[in-house]
Amino acid sequence: MARKKWMTLSTLILAASMVLSACGGGNSSGNSSNNSAANNPSTGGNAAASQTEDKKPVSFTIGYATGDPATKKAIADTIQRFTEKNPHITIKDYSETSSASYLDWLKTKDAVGEFPDLVEMRDTEVFADAGKIVELPSDLVELFNDPPMVEGKVWNAPMQVNSPQGIIYSKKAYEEAGVTELPKTYDEFIEIQEKLKASGISPIVVGGKDIFHMGFWVNKFLVDQVYANDPDWNSKKTAQEVSFTDANVVQAMTDYKELFKNYVDKGWLSTGDNQTASFLVTGKAAQLYSGTWMFTQIAEADPNFEFGFYAIPDREGNVSVIGLPSPAGWSISTEASQDADKQEAIKEFIRFFFEPENYSLYLASINALPSTKESVTYESSEQMQVVLELMADPNVKKSLAINNWWGENQIPPQFRNWYYKLLQELVVKDGDVLDYMKQADTEYDNQVKVNAM
Repeated sequence: MARKKWMTLSTLILAASMVLSACGGGNSSGNSSNNSAANNPSTGGNAAASQTEDKKPVSFTIGYATGDPATKKAIADTIQRFTEKNPHITIKDYSETSSASYLDWLKTKDAVGEFPDLVEMRDTEVFADAGKIVELPSDLVELFNDPPMVEGKVWNAPMQVNSPQGIIYSKKAYEEAGVTELPKTYDEFIEIQEKLKASGISPIVVGGKDIFHMGFWVNKFLVDQVYANDPDWNSKKTAQEVSFTDANVVQAMTDYKELFKNYVDKGWLSTGDNQTASFLVTGKAAQLYSGTWMFTQIAEADPNFEFGFYAIPDREGNVSVIGLPSPAGWSISTEASQDADKQEAIKEFIRFFFEPENYSLYLASINALPSTKESVTYESSEQMQVVLELMADPNVKKSLAINNWWGENQIPPQFRNWYYKLLQELVVKDGDVLDYMKQADTEYDNQVKVNAM
C-alpha cells in the first residue's frame, strides 16, 4: 500500500510558496467552539438542544455534479452530518446521475422550475448573466484567499483549488514492461507506451462513455501546445485572430488522435469513468490519465494495489498542468436569496462545509487542495505529495482547461461538449485532423454569433 504521512495543505500553494511539513500523528481536528456546549452536558448541552428545537424549520434544495462517485459521496456525507446537527434544516438533494453534461442538467432543472437554491456552479458567467445566481455574501467571501471574480464580483464559494491531472500508473505493469524511469519528455512517454503494449497489456484506459472524461486528454494536449504559451487564446479565437487550423492546435489534436489510435484500450467509447479504477487494479490496463479524486477510488478498489502519479512533460521536457484558480463552487440562487430564512440556512451550510473538521473530510475523500484562508490538515498519500510539489514548483506552468476560462476568454457554453464529441468521431472514423479542425472553427464562430443575439 502507498506510504502515507500527515501534512498541512495550505492555499499558499497558489503563490508557489507553500512549505510542506509533517504534522505529527495526532488528530488535529476537534469540536469547534460554537458546538462544544452541545457535546458537553455539563456546559449547557440541554439548553443548546432546546435552542435547536425552538428554531424555525426551514428547507432548501441543493444540486451538484455527480460524475465522480468519490465527490458525490463526500458531498452527500457532509449534507448528512449537517442535517444531523441542524435538525430544523431540511436539505432536498436534487442531484442525480445523468448522461447529460452538468451544464445541460442544470438548464433542464431550470426549465422545469427546479433550479437548486444552493448549486455547485461551474459555468458561473452563463448563470450570472442570466440572473440565476447572486453575489456571494461578503461574510462568506472572507473565508477564502482571493477568490476569482467575474465582472468584478465573487459569485462562488470555491469548493477546492484546481489541481493537476496526470498519469496514474500501475507500478507492477511498469516493472513487468521493463520501465525503470519516468519520462523526461513526451517522446520518452511514448516509448513507455510501446513497452507496455509489447508486454501484452492495454497501455491506457479511457472512460469515453462519459463525455467529461474526454476533456482530460484533450486538455493535456491543448495546455501543452496552446494555453501554456497563450492563456488568451480563447479570446483571440472569439475575435477570429487565431484558428483551430493553426499549426499548434492541429499538432495538439494530432497527438491526441495518435495516442488514442495506438495506445488506448479499444473499448474506450463504451467504458464509463466509474469503471476506470477497476481496469487498473485488475490489470486490464496499465495507466489512467485523470485527477487526484481517483486516488481514493483506486485505493478503495484494492488497498494493496501499488500505483504512482506524474505529470507528462512536453517534447521539450517542460511541464504544464491544470492549476490556476477559476470561478467555480457553491453559489446561491437569486430566488433563494429573496427568502431571508432560506438564505441564512444556506449560509450556515456553507460555513459548516468549510469548517476545518468537516472540510478536511471532504478534501481527504477526493485528495483536493483547500481554497480557504484557514489551513486544513488531512492524511495525504504518496501520490498527493507529487501533486503538491507540482503546484509549488515555479517552473511548472499552471493553466486551465478550454472551458474553465472566463471573461473575454470564456468559450460559448455549448462548445465544449460539441468539440469533445467531434474529437471522439475523429478517432472512430480515422478522420483528417485538419478537416475536423475546420469544422471546429465553423461551429465555434457560429456559436459566438448565436450567443451575441
